[in-house]
Amino acid sequence: MSTNTVTVSILDKEYQVACPAEQQAELIVSASYLDKQMRAIRETGKVIGLERIAVMAALNISHELLQASEQIDTAPAADPEPLPEDGVQHLNRKIDEALYQLRQLEIS
Repeated sequence: MSTNTVTVSILDKEYQVACPAEQQAELIVSASYLDKQMRAIRETGKVIGLERIAVMAALNISHELLQASEQIDTAPAADPEPLPEDGVQHLNRKIDEALYQLRQLEIS
């Protein structure tokens, strides 16, 4: 499994993230989604500061993830193929990694 550095843009800032080659597309989509969420929060004008915007976006995304997880848990038994639990954990890890990278870049 090779690891590449992928450059993603979030709120007009570029971040370099180490990522396994087979997960690059997922990382790019995740970064794009995070960028969209953070822009929406910034545009409200109610939250100021990159760190606060990032935390609010993380909370919103976590909430969406939990709602989706609950919908899967309460889906009828006839549901043919629910998302695997490791998929949810994978998304959580990606969010945590992105926030960690963002925090590290803010500290620098």
